[in-house]
Amino acid sequence: MTDLSEAYRALGLIENSGFKMDANCEAAHEIAQAHEGEAIFDAIHALVHRIEGDTSNAAYWDRRAGTDFGGQGLAAELAELKRMADKG
Repeated sequence: MTDLSEAYRALGLIENSGFKMDANCEAAHEIAQAHEGEAIFDAIHALVHRIEGDTSNAAYWDRRAGTDFGGQGLAAELAELKRMADKG
């Protein structure tokens, strides 16, 4: 079962990063890596790599998650991921 509290924590860290690769974003990346294979975390992983500027790696994680929010902009992608977490 997916621990959504960790997903919300990672999403909050990304939001606090201001969409820059800083300690918050790195912490979100570590959370995503710890839950590899769970769709919400793989989608968070994609967002982190998009923030980093690594679009090919982001696309890989989008494929794993079954998501593709990247064309919407970072803030919109974060909002979509929050909705995804809300749905469980």
